[in-house]
Order: sequence, then C-alpha cells, then structure tokens
Amino acid sequence: MLPKISFSKLSAPSKGTVVIFADDALNIGPTASGVLSAADGLLTRAAGTGSFTGKVNTVLDLIAPAGLDLDRLIVVGLGKASAVADLGETDWTALGGVVMGALGSSEAAEILFELPSGDVEADLAATFAMGAKLRGYTFDRYKSKSGDDKPEKVKKLSIGVSDAKAAKKAWETADAISDGTLLARDLVNEPANVLTTLEFAKRAEELSKLGVEIEILDEKAMKKLKMYSLLGVAQGSEHPPRLVIMRWNGGKKDDQPVAFIGKGVVFDTGGISIKPAGGMEDMKGDMGGAAAVTGLMHALAARKAKANVIGVIGLVENMPDGRAQRPGDIVTAMSGATIEIINTDAEGRLVLADALWYTQDRFKPAFMINLATLTGAIIVALGNQHAGVFSNNDELVGRLSEAGEATDEKVWRLPLSKEYDKLIDTPNADMKNTGGRTAGSITAAQFLQRFVNDVPWVHIDVAGTAMSSPKTEISKGWASGFGVRLLDRLVREHYEA
Repeated sequence: MLPKISFSKLSAPSKGTVVIFADDALNIGPTASGVLSAADGLLTRAAGTGSFTGKVNTVLDLIAPAGLDLDRLIVVGLGKASAVADLGETDWTALGGVVMGALGSSEAAEILFELPSGDVEADLAATFAMGAKLRGYTFDRYKSKSGDDKPEKVKKLSIGVSDAKAAKKAWETADAISDGTLLARDLVNEPANVLTTLEFAKRAEELSKLGVEIEILDEKAMKKLKMYSLLGVAQGSEHPPRLVIMRWNGGKKDDQPVAFIGKGVVFDTGGISIKPAGGMEDMKGDMGGAAAVTGLMHALAARKAKANVIGVIGLVENMPDGRAQRPGDIVTAMSGATIEIINTDAEGRLVLADALWYTQDRFKPAFMINLATLTGAIIVALGNQHAGVFSNNDELVGRLSEAGEATDEKVWRLPLSKEYDKLIDTPNADMKNTGGRTAGSITAAQFLQRFVNDVPWVHIDVAGTAMSSPKTEISKGWASGFGVRLLDRLVREHYEA
C-alpha cells in the first residue's frame, strides 16, 4: 500500500515522527529550530555521537529525548551549506526516496519541508513527494504473508510547506506521473502466466477511464493489414497477438499528434533459436517498452496533458511451438518489404516493424519514438546507467537528452550509417532480421529505420534500464518504470499547447 500524501501550511508539529533537513554545518530551517528549542544542543550532540556530517542523502535517526513532545526525529542531510540552494529536481526526488526509506515502520510522519535559509519552492515539494511515493512501491502481491509477517509500511505523509496551495497544484501533475511510472513497474513485474497478451490489452483498455480512446486490433484485423512481420513472431504461441492503439486528444483538434510505440513481447523464449535456460525467467520483462508507453499514456491523461498523443503497443509471445517460424523463413511486413529470418530471437524488431509502419501510415505523427528491450548488446555498450538512443533527427535527440538529464532517466546516442545498414542486407530478401554479433544494437536500429519513412524518429533501447536496473533511492525493485518520466518531460517541455 502506497502512502497517502498531503500538503499543509508549514508549522511546528507537536507529536509523532518528524523529519527535518540539515546541511553539513548542521544548520536547520526556522521551523525546525523552533521544534528543537526545548532540547538545546540536541542535534550537535547527536551528530557527534552518531558521526552525522550532514552529507547529502545521509540520515540521523533519533528517539526524541525529554523536552520534545515528539516520538521520533529524523534528520536528513542536504550536503554543503554553500550548495543547498542549488539542489534541483533530481536531488529532491532522491531525498524523497531517502526519507521514505528512513521512515521504515513509522505509520505516519510529518515532513518540515524547508531549507536552513527558509522556504523551498512548491514544485520541489511535489518532486520530493514523488520520490517518496516511488520509493514506497513494492511488488509483493503474490506473497502469502499474514499476521506478524506482514511488513509495516508508511501509511501517511504530511508535508509542511510555505505555500500549501501551490504544492497541492504541483502534486496533481507529479502524482499522475508517479502513477504512470508505477503502472509500468507493475506490468514489467507481472509473471507471464498472468500478463498474457490478452491481459495486457485488457489493462491498457482500462485507460479509457481517464479519457484515453482505445482500439485493439486482433489477429484477423492484422492479417487484413498484412502485418506478417509481427504475426510471424506470434504464431508459435497459444496466446493470440494484439495491437493496442491508445489515443489522448488533449491538444487542439487539428494539432499533429506525437507518437510512442512499444515492444510488447510478454515472454520471449527466443523461439526456435531458443535462449539458454539461465536467466530466461527475466524474459517476462521483454515488454518493458510497451509498459513504458502504457504508463506514459496514463500519466499524460491523468494530468490532462495539452497535446495529442498516440500510443501503440504490439503484444505477442515468442514460443517454440510446432507452428513457430524458423530460421530461413521469409515474411512480408506491412510495408511490403520482405524479411529473411536469420534468428528467431531477434523478434522485437519484427514486432516494431509493423507497429512503426502502421503508426506513421495512419496517424502522420510529428515524430515517433519507440521503446524496446531490444538487445543485450546495449547492456554491453552502456551498462545499466543509460538507455541507448538512435535517431534520424538531431533536434529530437537533443530534447530527449535534456529530458533525461532533468529526470535522471539518461540516454546516450549511438550512430546510424549506410555502412551499418549494409550488414542487414541479404541476397534472399529485402533485408534480414539480424546483422550478427558485431554492432548488434546498431544493426537492430538500422532495421527499424527502414520502417519509419521520413518521419522524425528515435529508437530507445531500454534493455539495460527497464528491468534488472541498478537500485536507486527511488527504485529498489526489479522493474524501474524507465521511460515514463523521461517522455512525459519531453512532451511537457516541448509539445504541449
């Protein structure tokens, strides 16, 4: 259960668990000073005993002594006194996570949200709250715990700010983005026996409650459109493929939409080119791109974004059934291009080929951005700290990179060129679905580029960031929800009316 977060006018609390902030000189805010006035020198003495230096994101946890009517006092470090005023969005998001982690089993807590120098901007209070909410997420719905085995969680966070009205307004947006991120995490964390193609489509359809228009294409409809690249991946599974189209019409009627496309392989065995057994359980997360697009559409609709946005997700399962496609098969994509299947484990690009072509052909978007857990090669290149990006448009990449820095969902651009494109040529068809081991992420992107025409386009390879990503102050689980905050920021900064 996530905490209920509220904002109130900053004032000195009289009981319970209280959180205050201190810099490395042990300076605290005016309201916090009033709280500690009855316990002269408490912070200095406690810091000396506990080696608390006020370093950013460090915590001093105290049982409130005599003289204070509080139960517990938590002091969180802000870092160097000279740099506290420069703390930005990512800093406060992380601090929100730090506080949530420090609270542990406290049922409720009050946060005195102020700097040693005084007030903090209301939007940073909302950012802090988002960090706390994201840190409070756990995926434990399949654990059969009862009684004393149930972990206690913070149920209520009250954040005291100088301008509560402005903070509440800012929280409406931050809360929507948080919910979209957590939806993406839920989808990636779900086991594949629960989140089948049909179940995923059903969950995406629930966005209609927020005003998102939903259209779902079944196998018959996709055959009529000649989407045989996508259908070829799905033909070995008993779970039928689906293409889900989500439309948020928040802009002006005639505004050109922007489009986001996600790879939704709900489980990837590799097909006939079957993967090794070790670690294959992680392939339940091979729909991380589709999860991010679904979470993004939730965020945009929940905060009523003033933009026209298209979300398209291709949902398949890649299984080695007797009907499954084989290496050496040749399929025809919706575009009319023929593809020789060299490796059935290079399946995500086959799904995206038809999804991208369909999106640009039907909606004529201002740009397309696709997300996919596409290649292990991107993890070799960038580790888990950056998602790889490939693009035909410098301006779009620049804006995306700025959004990544602002949200700490960072991206790094890799090249595309004619020389790499030649690696997916084949004498047997218009192209083959893999260029081999070398430059594996690049040749995958080159493949996708053949299905975007001249539409400004970015491919984001999230194989290293959507799942099994490094633990951070706001994400301690297996699925990160990567991409929702990144793309929401891109839309908010550049593409809303």
